[in-house]
Amino acid sequence: MARMSGTQGRPRGFDREAALDRAVVEFWRHGYEATSVSGLTTAMGIKPPSLYAAFGDKRTLFSEAIQRYGATYGAVAGRVFEAEPDARRGMERMLHTLAEVYTEPGHPPGCMVITAAVNCTAAAEEVKAELRALREASKAVFRRRIAADVAAGRLPADTDPDDLATYYAAVVQGMSTQAVDGVGRERLERVAELAMRGWPDAEG
Repeated sequence: MARMSGTQGRPRGFDREAALDRAVVEFWRHGYEATSVSGLTTAMGIKPPSLYAAFGDKRTLFSEAIQRYGATYGAVAGRVFEAEPDARRGMERMLHTLAEVYTEPGHPPGCMVITAAVNCTAAAEEVKAELRALREASKAVFRRRIAADVAAGRLPADTDPDDLATYYAAVVQGMSTQAVDGVGRERLERVAELAMRGWPDAEG
């Protein structure tokens, strides 16, 4: 068998998955534009050439980090929402879960999909569009389950699924922002309780 030349076939000197997890936290904490390559390599414990070889550029790394976030921290809320038998119970459980997740110690507060491009300039429009699409996808899940409950008679016939989904998407985004501002779990739990008072009554 011919010998491999140069660096081809040479094993990486770092754990790619662990490095990606640290990149998630770095982007989550600082946002896309405020996160530098220097900050990333320091957090990930690698040198710039290793970052570029393993992940491509910062933009490509960010997309992979967002996917990782969605499969880990960001997956919890969607699972509990879908696990309940109807949209109301799913939404209530999800909001209370987010009050916990958004304020957990050990990672930055709030939701990375909501916060990572808040202060980005026009140069990061592609990043903003990527995150916006993810938020719209979540809202579409709300809309689908709400529409199904209208059809099943669990919500009033005149309920607008788009309006109700948008309202609760706004609650979710507001809870994330409040968590970033330092609001604790107990108060966010009360926000969840208040938000659920706005859920339409099928009998009313």
